[in-house]
Amino acid sequence: MKDKFYAYIQQLQDTITQKLEALDGKASFQEDLWEREEGGGGRTRVIENGNVFEKGGVNISAVHGELPQSMQAYFGVSDADFFACGLSLVLHPINPMVPTVHANWRYFEMYDKQGAIVDQWFGGGQDLTPYYLFKEDAVHFHETCKQTCDAHDPHFYANFKEKCDSYFWNAHRQEARGVGGLFFDYCKATSDKSMSNWYDFVTAVGNSFLEAYVPIVQRRKDLPYGLAERDWQEIRRGRYVEFNLVHDKGTLFGLRTNGRIESILMSLPPHVQWRYDHHPEQGSEEHKLLEVLKHPQDWC
Repeated sequence: MKDKFYAYIQQLQDTITQKLEALDGKASFQEDLWEREEGGGGRTRVIENGNVFEKGGVNISAVHGELPQSMQAYFGVSDADFFACGLSLVLHPINPMVPTVHANWRYFEMYDKQGAIVDQWFGGGQDLTPYYLFKEDAVHFHETCKQTCDAHDPHFYANFKEKCDSYFWNAHRQEARGVGGLFFDYCKATSDKSMSNWYDFVTAVGNSFLEAYVPIVQRRKDLPYGLAERDWQEIRRGRYVEFNLVHDKGTLFGLRTNGRIESILMSLPPHVQWRYDHHPEQGSEEHKLLEVLKHPQDWC
């Protein structure tokens, strides 16, 4: 399974980066191959200063070795080895009318000292972070997610949408990071779902990403904006940074397993603001976004 999934994310990285380069029309992805001293490595691809994307990354990695003490305590195991692979992407567009997007699809195995698999699971999802709310964009993103889920299990969308709203919640701000999407983790074999069933589902979500996001970019990338809209985008990016550094499991896992710091922090935007006690004007478009972020909605 690990070889099968790693081959899949290699192909998916190629597909996504080729499409995004064509969409941007100016910038290309810079590729960076790296190795992890303890075992494994990855292929980082970063795009910067394009026509559409100010900064973005589409990264794959496959790492393995002894599970660090901090993660052994987290999982409640001792003397365990692990393998983890996945694709993680974040795209920060220039135009504030275009939302930031994040996605991740991953697979994890844990072994005893004899090398036998003692646990394995899939995880992942995709979520949208707008700076200005266009309802049709949120609906399109969520309906694409729902159609993909419904093809595999009628309960998946509602379950994973709720988990996404719960996970991407900045508790210290009492607001969501964005308008959500899907989030699933610890997807293991059960009486009615095999690991092959989970593989089919996770890869279907990965294959749906471009369909979910690219039409939104095409609709919004040429809309006019000014300094005020750009300021708001940078303030909201600050909340994005706060979530990733305070709450995000993937970021924390990477930091605790001696991950490659440049790849881990690729998700952080290049231009950010933290203004003291900032509140948008009542009734403004910025204020309307905050009201939605404080009360997650059903978009389908």
